[in-house]
Amino acid sequence: MKKTMLILSMSMFISLISFAQDRTQKVNARQGVQQSRIQHGKNSGELTHRETALLRGEQKKIRRSERRAKADGDITINERRRIDRKQDRANRHIHRAKNNDVKPA
Repeated sequence: MKKTMLILSMSMFISLISFAQDRTQKVNARQGVQQSRIQHGKNSGELTHRETALLRGEQKKIRRSERRAKADGDITINERRRIDRKQDRANRHIHRAKNNDVKPA
């Protein structure tokens, strides 16, 4: 009986984790696009070393927020909204940094 309950609880836990990961595919795809934009800006000279470091730090904070949201196995609507707002803000920061007139030294 104990073995059955243990197996059942483990399978439910694993399914919750996979469900949380499915719900963040959009977040992960968006993170990938933003990281590519940062790398392209660095390679093309649109971003200075400092701008690149700041933008990468912002991406790191978003990943940390996503991990914390996934920690309990379920991502609530409020957690998803918070991550979306952070990604919107990061998107604006990337755009502004790439389109300002600051030239790398």
